[in-house]
Amino acid sequence: MIEKLKQVEERYNEIGKKLCLPEIAADVETCTKLLKEQKSLSPVVEKFREYKKNAEELDSAKEMLSDALDDKELKAMITEEIETLRANTEKNLEELKILLLPKDENDDRNVIIEIRAGAGGEESALFAGVLFRMYSMYAEAKGFKTEVMYANETGLGGYKEISFTINGDGAYSRFKFESGVHRVQRIPVTESNGKIQTSTVTVAVLPEAGEVEVQINPADLQIDTFRSSGAGGQHINKTESAIRITHIPTGTVVECQDERSQYKNKDKAMKVLRSRLLQREREKQQNDISGQRRLQVGTGDRSERIRTYNYPQGRVTDHRIGLTLYKIEAILNGSLDELIDALITSDTAEKLKNAE
Repeated sequence: MIEKLKQVEERYNEIGKKLCLPEIAADVETCTKLLKEQKSLSPVVEKFREYKKNAEELDSAKEMLSDALDDKELKAMITEEIETLRANTEKNLEELKILLLPKDENDDRNVIIEIRAGAGGEESALFAGVLFRMYSMYAEAKGFKTEVMYANETGLGGYKEISFTINGDGAYSRFKFESGVHRVQRIPVTESNGKIQTSTVTVAVLPEAGEVEVQINPADLQIDTFRSSGAGGQHINKTESAIRITHIPTGTVVECQDERSQYKNKDKAMKVLRSRLLQREREKQQNDISGQRRLQVGTGDRSERIRTYNYPQGRVTDHRIGLTLYKIEAILNGSLDELIDALITSDTAEKLKNAE
């Protein structure tokens, strides 16, 4: 591992020298690429340098201990320092192991989230709205920007379906474990006899794909326009600005009706289509790899029940890691860090275990 860390540091230093060259500084594409690589290597290099500093101080302290002779008080002080430095170097090594784990290439991307009502009728649609609000509030707290792409609203303010983008550095890394079936247990607002009902909502999380990654033949697309529908908005049902794109080879259908401009709706719909096709291709590749390891936190499959929100008990349980938190109100108001950090920790632990 130390040899690998030395190579990382050498590459980091090499990038620093290259960025100082006038010809590199004038080449925007190359400069941007090098800066991105430098940024990705920086945490590893900083931690490695901290490790080397502690290791050097540890060696010096050991030499001092051998030179201390019969000075018991000095020996005690040096021994204490040695124990501290040894603990620090061991901690540094564990942190470096984590930093050297293969990174998810999608972690820094923007994310597209699609929420659909499942079992439970109107109650399910209402909870889809609750989840949209939860994710929007969490995104805002993280400094991310949320933008609705398509929404099919119900009369009571819920959603049969809503898709939206969350834009920001590292957005996918924070939302990627939300894919799956979210189950809610509560007394519906539409229920008069006070019985607890169980409903489900499905969530799909996709990293936003770039144009270069997914080449789409225009001849493979069927593009239809239609009038926007839904509650509110002066432009609703006035012009055919909404867009429906069908990718004929795969049967993938994407709709966008949020913008008044047909061009903007088409642009947004193409982003979603590219992301769905990229995800489809990745899933195919993973299925082709025999013995593919299932993530500790689940496959992200929409058919997999991942979490239960129980209103009467005030609890939220994530079934993948067995974590229950009795703070449902705070979580539904966007306080998701404790849940998400626990999922990331579990996934990291599983990767470390498989790397041994």
